Amino acid sequence: MFTAAGTEADNLAVLGRWRLGRSGAVICSAVEHKAVLKAAARAHEEGAELVVLGVDAEGRVDPAVLDDVLPATPCVVSVLWGNNEVGTLQPVRELAERCAEAGVIFHTDAVQAFGKVRVRVDETPCALLALSSHKFGGPKGAGLLFVRDGVELEPLSHGGGQEHGLRPGTENVAMAVATATAVELAAAEQADEVVRLAALRNRLERALLDGIPGAAVNAAGAERLPHVLNLTVPGLDQEALLVALDLQGIAVSVASACQSGAAEPSHVLSAMGRVVADAASIRLSVGRTSTESEIADAAARVPAIVGRVRASTGRRS
Repeated sequence: MFTAAGTEADNLAVLGRWRLGRSGAVICSAVEHKAVLKAAARAHEEGAELVVLGVDAEGRVDPAVLDDVLPATPCVVSVLWGNNEVGTLQPVRELAERCAEAGVIFHTDAVQAFGKVRVRVDETPCALLALSSHKFGGPKGAGLLFVRDGVELEPLSHGGGQEHGLRPGTENVAMAVATATAVELAAAEQADEVVRLAALRNRLERALLDGIPGAAVNAAGAERLPHVLNLTVPGLDQEALLVALDLQGIAVSVASACQSGAAEPSHVLSAMGRVVADAASIRLSVGRTSTESEIADAAARVPAIVGRVRASTGRRS
C-alpha cells in the first residue's frame, strides 16, 4: 500500500498492530529510526509493554536475544534492515524466520536498504516492510508499506475504503505511479549501483582515515550498507566541525539526514557504546548523483578542515 512517507508506513505498522488488539508487547531494537522508536513509545503510553533489544558494539541485534522474548507472543517485533546512521545490516531474514516460527508479526524498516542491498519479501518472511520513495530515486512525500496477506492492522485514520481500508482517502495517483517506476528502476540498477556506491564510499573512507589522525569508522566490523560512512574524530568540537564543513559546501550530519540538528548524542552510537567525550561523530553518505570528482574533492578538503578546526579550538587528537 502507498503512504505519504516511510515514517507513516512505520507508524501504521507499529501502532496499527498494537491498536488492533491492544495486547502483547511492542518489541524493537535500540537503534531503530525515530519513526519506529516514537511509534513504539506512543504504544507504550497507550498501555503496551515496551521491550527494547540491545545491540553489540557494531550495532547488531543478536537473534538469541530475540528468542528470550518470543515465548510471550508480542504483538509486533520491529528491527530495521539497515541502519540509517552507521549502516549496520541486521540479520533480518533470521529474525523474521524466528518470529514466523513463533507466530509473531515481524516488521522491518527497509527505507535505507532497498535499492542498496537485496530486499525480497519472497525470501524473507517479514509480515510488514516499510519503504520511502525518495531513498531509491522516487519523489519525496511518498512511501510504501508491504502488508503480507492475512496480516491485520488498525488504520490510523478513518473514512473510505481505499488501500483495503488501511489508509482511507483519495489516492495520490501521480506519486504512486512515480514510486512504482522508481521501484522498478532501483531493482533493475541495483547490482551495478551497489558496486559503484561501495567503491566511492570505500575510497572516501580510506582517504579520511589516512588523513585524519585518530579517526575511527563506527560499525567497521559489521556488514554495512554500501553508501553510509560514520566517523568518530577525537579532539573536536562537533558543532564547530559541522559549521566549518557546511561553509565549505560539504554536507555531513551528526546522525542521519532526517536527524540532523539534534542536540543530544546519537541514540544509535549510545546504544553501541560509541559516544566518546571530546570527539565529533559525523555521517557522510554517497548516492545516485555522487561522482568520483566529488569524492576526490571531499577526500582532499575534509582532513584539512578538521585540522583547522582542531587548531582553532585548541584541541588535538
